[in-house]
Amino acid sequence: MRWKRLIGGSLVVGAATASLAVGGANLWISRGSAGDRYAVADAPTRPVALVLGAGLTASGAPTPYLAYRLDIAKQLFDEGKVEVLLVSGDNRTHSYDEPTAMADYLVAHGIPATKIVRDFAGRDTYDSCARAKRIFGVDALTVVTQDYHLPRAVATCRALGIDAIGVGDTEGRKYADAWASGSRREKLAAVKAVWDIRTARDPILGNRESGVQDALAAP
Repeated sequence: MRWKRLIGGSLVVGAATASLAVGGANLWISRGSAGDRYAVADAPTRPVALVLGAGLTASGAPTPYLAYRLDIAKQLFDEGKVEVLLVSGDNRTHSYDEPTAMADYLVAHGIPATKIVRDFAGRDTYDSCARAKRIFGVDALTVVTQDYHLPRAVATCRALGIDAIGVGDTEGRKYADAWASGSRREKLAAVKAVWDIRTARDPILGNRESGVQDALAAP
């Protein structure tokens, strides 16, 4: 019976520790993003919008969630809230190219190609924020994603030294199951975000790129 008590006690301690980690991480994210989330009409101006990837369909087009993000980025651009759109996504295989699909969507919807910059190594939120700062030299931006994801995205970018605000999509709520699943997943993703920041994990790096500065200078 003693070993059963020991196992039971260990499980209780483990569950309590995990609960504290999740709760602490989410509190940090809430505080780190407070006051920095806006609707398009109310958003302060920033030079760059960072649009985070959200998957492609089997045909290679943006998923509905990604299309909603891109639509917000277009609104920000059209209203003069941002000058350049930095589209950051996954391109780890030749057959899967989120940034190019994102750029093609924006061009098809009237955004000049000269005002779009592609980041091909934005494999997750942390990587996209870190690369915006370290590879593309961005110091201030508006991050665009789904509303439930926005606190983590803003807090992560700000923790990495970027003057970040955010505009979140709410159209995706019509996909109720996906929205609920994403919201639940955010609770655990907060722990990874805090770990990445505390350990200063390096994303995929490379030479500094002038694409954002070139796009800002383009007429």
